[in-house]
Amino acid sequence: MSPSDLYARHRHSLFQFFRFGLVGGVGVLVNQVVLVVTNVVARDLFGAHNNDVLIDLPFTDYNVRNYHLYVMIAFLVANFSNFMLNRHWTFRSRSHAPFWREYWPFLLVGLGGQMVGLVLITGLMHPNSPIGLPSEVFDGSTGFRNKLYWANLITILCVTPINFVLNKLWTFGAVRHSHRAEHVGVG
Repeated sequence: MSPSDLYARHRHSLFQFFRFGLVGGVGVLVNQVVLVVTNVVARDLFGAHNNDVLIDLPFTDYNVRNYHLYVMIAFLVANFSNFMLNRHWTFRSRSHAPFWREYWPFLLVGLGGQMVGLVLITGLMHPNSPIGLPSEVFDGSTGFRNKLYWANLITILCVTPINFVLNKLWTFGAVRHSHRAEHVGVG
């Protein structure tokens, strides 16, 4: 198969991937802004810091920390924003399936990626982790040297390809097809 045949065969998916990437870029901005605002508000209003222990996990060197909560809040806001943009622009599925029929699978895919992301961000933030970001560089002296913000960006970059494939095949693909199948038999 020639490159032009491959392009012709996968052109639609390439355009969707491009749009998904643009929406993802907006989602990264939304995610980071919500993360920064949540972090600043928690620190300034409640005296809470990123590494404060939220839930102690006994028998381990790891704990659920405030930054896990901040990252989850940012994820939920960005996930909803991304869903709306992907539904209306990337996959143009708003007329193919009801809102909730696509949102729940999109959220579940995102939560699956987020669970992987929480493990990754924990590794990036933990000082004794083999993948931990160096505290000498990411010392928190400025926003650009904030370990949490960089760990969040790295995590997003790592889970995005997985989210695209699962959302294309399941959320906006299979759900749309099952919705059509339900209405084909209705006469």
